Amino acid sequence: MDKPKMNVSFTLIAAVVGFMIAIQFQTVKKPNERDTRDVWQLRAALLKEKELQSNLLGEIRSNEEKISAYESERKQSKEQALRDTLQELKMEAGLTEISGPGITLQIEPVIEDIKLGAPVTKVVSPELLKRLLNELNMYEAKYLAIDGQRIINTTVIRDINRETKIDGHTLKSLPIEIKVGVDTINTAEKLSNRMKVSNARDEFFTESLRLTVSEANPVVTIPAYDNPIRIKYMEPIKEGGGS
Repeated sequence: MDKPKMNVSFTLIAAVVGFMIAIQFQTVKKPNERDTRDVWQLRAALLKEKELQSNLLGEIRSNEEKISAYESERKQSKEQALRDTLQELKMEAGLTEISGPGITLQIEPVIEDIKLGAPVTKVVSPELLKRLLNELNMYEAKYLAIDGQRIINTTVIRDINRETKIDGHTLKSLPIEIKVGVDTINTAEKLSNRMKVSNARDEFFTESLRLTVSEANPVVTIPAYDNPIRIKYMEPIKEGGGS
């Protein structure tokens, strides 16, 4: 081998060796990154993670309590709605005492007839009472009581052995008081004015009875119906909607 060729080979070998050394040196100079934090830093990071976890658990617990409270409130509101509906139905059926605006009517014997020696009327006929109630209802009467007996939709007024009975209660003696309840004081005033010029007063007078109508009263108390209510032609619905 001649000398020029040896120089070229030596140069190539030296270049390859130098390149390899350079790569190795670069690898040693730039090692892979690794966690260089000490124990205290790791503990601090762990504590931070635990605090975050604790906060998340607290929020979950708070939301669960809110959901539970909401469900309880919704259940109570349903129960309250049922109670309100039941109370409203009782009121409409006449099973509760009512206080509000209204008027009072009184039926008594005609004093002039007593002085003249005419027979004193001791009984108010069922027909006379029914006509009076129809007229009161026509003038927006809402709650009625005769001689302390609440009048409801199923009330029966009839003559039994020459005695006028209201759902079994006997009208024994005069005077008889009739209490009438309405929705507003304005309605009570209108009712009072209408009844004062009503034909009912003349009808009672022909029976030797005087019908006296009071002024509108802001508070009239109507007693509750206290007799058993008998319901015919109705059956409870079985669970599932079937009859």
